[in-house]
Amino acid sequence: MSPARLVGGLVGIGAAGLAYAHLETKLFTLRRVTVPALAPGERELRVLHVSDLHLIPSQRRKIEWVRSLAALEPDLVIDTGDNLAGHDALDPLLHALEPLLEFPGAFVLGSNDYYSPTFKNPARYLLPDARGPVRSTPDLPWEPMVAAMRDAGWADLTNRRDAVVVRGRRIDLAGVDDPHLDRDEFPAPSAPSPGEDTAALRLGVTHAPYTRVLDRMHADGADAIIAGHTHGGQLCLPGYGALVTNCDIDRRRAKGLHGWPGARPDAPGGEDSTWLHVSAGAGTSPYAPVRFACRPEATLVTFTARGRI
Repeated sequence: MSPARLVGGLVGIGAAGLAYAHLETKLFTLRRVTVPALAPGERELRVLHVSDLHLIPSQRRKIEWVRSLAALEPDLVIDTGDNLAGHDALDPLLHALEPLLEFPGAFVLGSNDYYSPTFKNPARYLLPDARGPVRSTPDLPWEPMVAAMRDAGWADLTNRRDAVVVRGRRIDLAGVDDPHLDRDEFPAPSAPSPGEDTAALRLGVTHAPYTRVLDRMHADGADAIIAGHTHGGQLCLPGYGALVTNCDIDRRRAKGLHGWPGARPDAPGGEDSTWLHVSAGAGTSPYAPVRFACRPEATLVTFTARGRI
């Protein structure tokens, strides 16, 4: 084969790969996982986890897909942040979330709830820490977004604890502001009220799964930890997985259901671990609208009694 034909072939393969990677950003997927974390005999609880929408108004297919998730009728919705990708995205976001806001919910914020995305050198993607200087003043409409979620009854877990009651059972929640921006301050334990029933489920919620936060939530006694931020690596290699995680968690935990700090709690050696679910998220930065071997997703997490899976 001549050098010209070889170069032409490589260029063609690269162009085809790039075209597919752009197409994959629209291949929205619902994952389902089962987590045996409830006390024996407890009825299941279904939690819909949405994350990293990075929404802009033109993404009508994504908006309709998010709205369609209400048909799952979850017991609880958890949003782990990075909802916005533009100054004009608030109304489209609230339209997308409108059916989900009818259900009990809770949320934390990510960097792209505070700050609009900016163009970055693609080579930074491969750095262990791809963060740039933090801007001093948020420029996205995070305050009216938070107000709308609170008005709908969703629990704001920004460095806070709260509890929600679903189907007569209490779920205790502890969350932090975005660790990627070093805004996390783990909330102090709250004293139980006299005669208060034990929670059916204790969840830790964070946007970015930095190890310092996961360690605190594990030590706090969480039954499970819910996180986003990583985009599942966004660009993955089949058979290898994520190249990076954009935080200090290891690549093998870039998405999906795992244990922290060790093996899954239902696996040998995982008895002292906490369940950890990391969402690959449903969006990308508008400056990097590609995914490869890592489809955009939401997850229906079904909590069942321990000993069942």
